[in-house]
Amino acid sequence: MCRNIKPLFNFEPVVTDDEIRAASLQFVRKISGFTEPSKANEEAFQRAVEEVTLVARNLMDSLVTNAEPRNREVELERARIKNAKRFGTKES
Repeated sequence: MCRNIKPLFNFEPVVTDDEIRAASLQFVRKISGFTEPSKANEEAFQRAVEEVTLVARNLMDSLVTNAEPRNREVELERARIKNAKRFGTKES
């Protein structure tokens, strides 16, 4: 599950709230062991996702760097090439 959590800092355009929430959801899923929580755990699970989202947004807003922002499309293409080499699939 955590393989889906990608670095979010220092990209152009900047990270969106949806991207931060998706990463937070993956994190809570990983540490809780639930892909979908039971009804009994739904409230605690959703509260954890919201709290992690807030903390992650605060982190993203607080980080600073002098490095040039990375381009999302370039990074995606690099990942495709890396995966093609790793798994022996065609680059698309």
